[in-house]
Amino acid sequence: MLNEIDLARADLNLLVLFAVVLEARHVGRAAERLNLTPSAVSHGLGRLRRLLNDPLFLRTPKGVVPTARAAELAAPVADVLARARRVIATGTPFDPARSTRRFTIGAPDGVSAVLLPALLAALRRSAPTIDVGVRQLLPAPGETSPDRAWLSTFAELDARALDIAIIPSDGIPARFHERTLYVEDFVVAMRAGHPFAAAPTLRRYCEMQHLVVSLTGDPHGFADEGLAKRGLRRRVALTVPNFMMALAIIAETELISALPRRFVAMHGERFGVVGVEAPLPLGPFRLRAVAPKVAMMDGGIAWLFGVLAETRQDSSTPVVRPPRRKGRP
Repeated sequence: MLNEIDLARADLNLLVLFAVVLEARHVGRAAERLNLTPSAVSHGLGRLRRLLNDPLFLRTPKGVVPTARAAELAAPVADVLARARRVIATGTPFDPARSTRRFTIGAPDGVSAVLLPALLAALRRSAPTIDVGVRQLLPAPGETSPDRAWLSTFAELDARALDIAIIPSDGIPARFHERTLYVEDFVVAMRAGHPFAAAPTLRRYCEMQHLVVSLTGDPHGFADEGLAKRGLRRRVALTVPNFMMALAIIAETELISALPRRFVAMHGERFGVVGVEAPLPLGPFRLRAVAPKVAMMDGGIAWLFGVLAETRQDSSTPVVRPPRRKGRP
């Protein structure tokens, strides 16, 4: 804990510098975001190291990595900065119609592709100068627990690397504010005219060649867990890093893939991709918007959270059906 002398020479800007370096993992990139020179950032880090008696960040060939002490400080520093922003914001209430802020939302691309059209329309109407950055989120590779699969996302929210995350998790820690946006499940997607659509049985599902969306290339998906319980397995012939690429690939191949129902309903037609009901349960999953409770003190984040809640999808589940095939078995 800081004593009175240490606190007298502390500087709130050093905490801002700490948070930006922690997010950027690079002194040069942090300097660009802060409109400072790299030497000024290094000098500030030196002051922090002396103040906290810890190296905080260790240099690597690709940048810097936080020490254990820095990792421990991430959440408390984010808390202090959020509270400071709230105090400052009381003098100038957040006005979405005039704000030029940029917010960062994290979500799987199958989710952001569903929500973004309505969100952008809402921003165009009421907040034309607000910008949004979207980051793709995927569960931890090889993690079979839905709750543990998103632990890194909670850490990014704590560190303010994300303003809001939208994830299919029921295990939301108590320190977060959350709201269900819609309920999703998966269909089996394939090119129009694919023979699997004529008889989508579990046996034929296992005989098909599959595509799995995996950022890391890990071929094990949640469908494999359901198959394993039945003593079955499938062949994953290809992994790709996002759902949009999955649509483009299955449109031109014999591969099939489990994809979010609403995502296929909204975007499948322009790729010539259809979906059929899966022969084993692939859901349902609640898609929840999540933000730290302390961050909700920020008028801008609270406003954006409300906009997402207002533009949430209807809870009914649209059925995706393959069109009638003409002449092709």
